[in-house]
Amino acid sequence: MATKRDYYEVLGVQKGASDDEIKKAYRKLSKKFHPDINKEADADVKFKEVAEAYEILSDPQKRAAYDQYGHASTDQNFGGGGGFGGFSGAGGFGGFEDIFESFFGGGGRSMNPNAPRQGDDLQYSVNLTFEEAIFGVEKNIQYKREETCHTCHGNGAKPGTEPTTCHKCHGAGTINVERQTPLGRVMSRQTCDVCRGTGKEIKEPCPTCHGNGHEKKTHSVKVNVPAGVENGQQMRLTGQGEAGVNGGPYGDLYVVFYVEESDIFDREGGEIYYELPLNFVQAALGDEINVPTVHGDVKLKIPAGTQTGTKFRLRGKGAPRLRGAGNGDQQVTVKVMTPRNLSDEQKDALRNYAKVSGHETNEQHSEGFFDKVKDAFGGSKKK
Repeated sequence: MATKRDYYEVLGVQKGASDDEIKKAYRKLSKKFHPDINKEADADVKFKEVAEAYEILSDPQKRAAYDQYGHASTDQNFGGGGGFGGFSGAGGFGGFEDIFESFFGGGGRSMNPNAPRQGDDLQYSVNLTFEEAIFGVEKNIQYKREETCHTCHGNGAKPGTEPTTCHKCHGAGTINVERQTPLGRVMSRQTCDVCRGTGKEIKEPCPTCHGNGHEKKTHSVKVNVPAGVENGQQMRLTGQGEAGVNGGPYGDLYVVFYVEESDIFDREGGEIYYELPLNFVQAALGDEINVPTVHGDVKLKIPAGTQTGTKFRLRGKGAPRLRGAGNGDQQVTVKVMTPRNLSDEQKDALRNYAKVSGHETNEQHSEGFFDKVKDAFGGSKKK
């Protein structure tokens, strides 16, 4: 006899999955393996496996028993001979009660299979340049989604025919099954094997959707990316997801934005950071230079004697604040560049500077001075 697969593995969810995650996994897989849609030889077997897993994991009591005892909790001889796997009278009645209710399918409320249900949500990734994220942009995107079948309008039946109420479950979607347990013959509730939980029978399936009520189509939508969006943020577009069931509304589309990095700027929210390279003369004597910003170049006055690490703030030259008013600022950090490969004339000029500054002028001490100058302005660091 073949070993049953773990029910969580069958549905492709983790053991701690929420009820919603289990429900979504079941809906997705039941559509995939529905025999009216999937014509593979083992589709019916997989469909029943998925339905069986969902029957257990969607019921709190059955799931609790399964988590504790595994597949043994669903076996009709469970508990025979050897007792209830460690149950001892005092203090163990709660566990016994859970197991008892699982045999009767107790506690859970059945959902109306014909009630309208919202469709699944979808996710779509949009890549943006650094500038597009700063200023906003309009993007047209296309993706595949399940839409209400245009032929049968979602009821799954061939035009001119209508689905009928399931003759076995009478539209309930579930049936009561009598089975033998250590407590005697009891009734349990399970998904109807005729309508597979839908409560309806389709005698003549729609030729377009094969009875599913949905069809896969390419859908287009316009996305207005707001100015100031950041990497990893997402936008919800209501009603742009998968088609609903039994006339239920469409799900939503979540658009996730991925922003390319800039070659010269760094960004944190509305703040933009820029590293400004200055040569030794500009830093020592001061200068007025053009500084790039996302809004265009601006003039910045550099005071004489500016040191590496000095910061300047350009008000309003940052990115738009997505949840606030106006723009952030651009912070400019100075980095004084140590000259490399000096000519003899340049070396003589620096030696004269060292001399008038009170430094020794012999070659040994001069070289030591140059080393200190390089260290002071980052010359010993690798570029």
